[in-house]
Amino acid sequence: MSKLTHLDSTGTASMVDVGDKAETRREATATGMIAMSADALTAIKRGDAPKGDVLGTARIAGIMAGKKTSDLIPLCHPLAITKITVEFTFEQAGIRATASARLTGKTGVEMEALTAVSIALLTVYDMAKALDKGMVIKDVRLLSKTGGKSGDWIAD
Repeated sequence: MSKLTHLDSTGTASMVDVGDKAETRREATATGMIAMSADALTAIKRGDAPKGDVLGTARIAGIMAGKKTSDLIPLCHPLAITKITVEFTFEQAGIRATASARLTGKTGVEMEALTAVSIALLTVYDMAKALDKGMVIKDVRLLSKTGGKSGDWIAD
């Protein structure tokens, strides 16, 4: 079994020292889905949800969350992110969010992409809960990552 990177010699959680790592261009993309009733989906598509612009608000929330990941997840490094995008697509049973994060740095941006997607979907829920309290956030996952010592990875 390989050594756990976030534990010190006494087993205490600690932040990994990335100081000696080379800077490389890194990007990660994550996705997730929020399933909802047909009525809620239609209202969001038409732009007439009670709280206003659901997807515009969720996009900004996702971008802001991606930038704040190190404030939310204890052992994540604060990063100088150069780009975060959050996009939405309508599907038959709900809305899919896809987020990408990019930087040139010493550690990856997988957690930032995952955080951006998660908060974007939670914001959709908040903005549309008056229409459907039974919405389900599901299938949040990493789609791909590039750069760094471990190289590129793409989900199956």
